[in-house]
Amino acid sequence: MTETAFARAPAATPAQAAEAAMGVVTEAGAVRFERRLKGPSARVWSHLTQSELRAKWLAAGTMEPFVGGAVALTFENDTLGDPPVPATGPHACHGGTQHLEGRITAWEPERRLGFTFGLDKEGRPASEVLIELMPDGDHVRLVLTHRRLADRAAMLSVSGGWHAHLHLLAEVLEGVPRSAFWNVLDPLAKAYDARLPG
Repeated sequence: MTETAFARAPAATPAQAAEAAMGVVTEAGAVRFERRLKGPSARVWSHLTQSELRAKWLAAGTMEPFVGGAVALTFENDTLGDPPVPATGPHACHGGTQHLEGRITAWEPERRLGFTFGLDKEGRPASEVLIELMPDGDHVRLVLTHRRLADRAAMLSVSGGWHAHLHLLAEVLEGVPRSAFWNVLDPLAKAYDARLPG
């Protein structure tokens, strides 16, 4: 896969803005997202690292603030707006309570946060997330890259998932009513399935 697999032209209309928000496949097993978020950097960082703030858009749980520190996230997507994630169908796996463990791989306050994302069947880190923050006027440019994804199913899951969760993060930072996770995820999952080569 090439970097242009999800890439689109710069945004000009709402439809083009939606296209530009799609994740970009940078290499086999890796997808990158870029967002311009309401700052300052300290505020965005706190929404990445503080459990009670992170729970509003992604997952609650602890992150030990040093490289090698433990990560223990608890996903409750059903609490991220109404309606909840359906109990049946292709996205039922996103509902209920899910736990994820990992280790901090990068910790540079207000600049870089990296962590392993879950474990494979042998108990090794399954994949890795790196989030980078760069000041952009009164906003912050966030670049999130998720690497070492094992297969197409994993690519689809994290592409739609991160896109939906980052949408909620932007809403939380803007102080606007938060969309229901399911309403955001469903069309995104279909869009990524149509784009990602089989």
